[in-house]
Amino acid sequence: MRCDVLTLFPGMISSVLDESIIKRAIDKGLLEVRVINIRDFTFDKHHTADDYPYGGGAGMVLKAEPILRAVAHIGEGDKDLRIILLSPQGKRYSQEIAYDLSQEKRRILFICGHYEGIDERVRIYLKPEEISIGDYVLTGGELAALVIIDSTVRLIEGVLGDISSAEEESFNRLLDYPHYTRPSELMGMKVPDVLLSGNHEEIRLWRKRQKLVNTLRKRPDLLSTVELSEEEKDLLGEIREEESI
Repeated sequence: MRCDVLTLFPGMISSVLDESIIKRAIDKGLLEVRVINIRDFTFDKHHTADDYPYGGGAGMVLKAEPILRAVAHIGEGDKDLRIILLSPQGKRYSQEIAYDLSQEKRRILFICGHYEGIDERVRIYLKPEEISIGDYVLTGGELAALVIIDSTVRLIEGVLGDISSAEEESFNRLLDYPHYTRPSELMGMKVPDVLLSGNHEEIRLWRKRQKLVNTLRKRPDLLSTVELSEEEKDLLGEIREEESI
C-alpha cells in the first residue's frame, strides 16, 4: 500500500508512523507513507497556506494554490492517484471502505483540511473522494488520516501475525467477545470457567454467544446490518428470551 498525506502539520503524522503495527508494515515493505508539508508548495516568504474567507466569517481557510501545486507534483510520479479529502461532508468511514483501501493498487493521497475548511476550488478541480470518520468536529484531518491508515494497513496480508483475525473483523459487524489473560482471578473477579476448560467447541460457542450479547446490549442497531448464521439466530433467540428483549 502506497500513500501520501498532505498536511500543514507533518509531525502529527510522522510521530505515529514509527510505532506499533504501522511501523511493522513499513519495515516489512508492505506500507509506504510519504508525509508532505503543504507549506513547501507556498512561494511567499512567510509560507502562507491560509487566508481570510471571502464574505467574512470566523476562522481561516486553506488556500487552494499550494494544495493544487502539491497534488500536481505528486501526480508527476504517479499519474493514477486515488485522492481522498478528509471532510465532515464525506461519506461515513466503515470497515468495508478499509478493506477496499487495503486492496488498492493506486497510490492513495490523503488531503488533510484544517482551520475552517479548504477553498472550494480544491473540490471543484480535483473532484476528490470525501471521507468522514464520524459526526463530530476535529481540528484537522490528520487524526482522521491516521485512523484510516491504521485500520487499513492491518488488513494487508503479512502485516498481522494472524490474518484470519483481521479477516474476521472485516466481514463481521458483531461486537467482539470479552478477552481475558492472566491471572485467572483478580480482586475477586474470575475468568469464566469455560475459557479455562480446554474444550475448544464450548469456547467457540461461548465467544459467539458473547458477541451476540454485547451487540444486543450495546449496539442493537448492528443486528439489522449483518447476515446471521442459523446457529447465531438460534443463540440470539435464546439470549432474547433470557434477557426478555
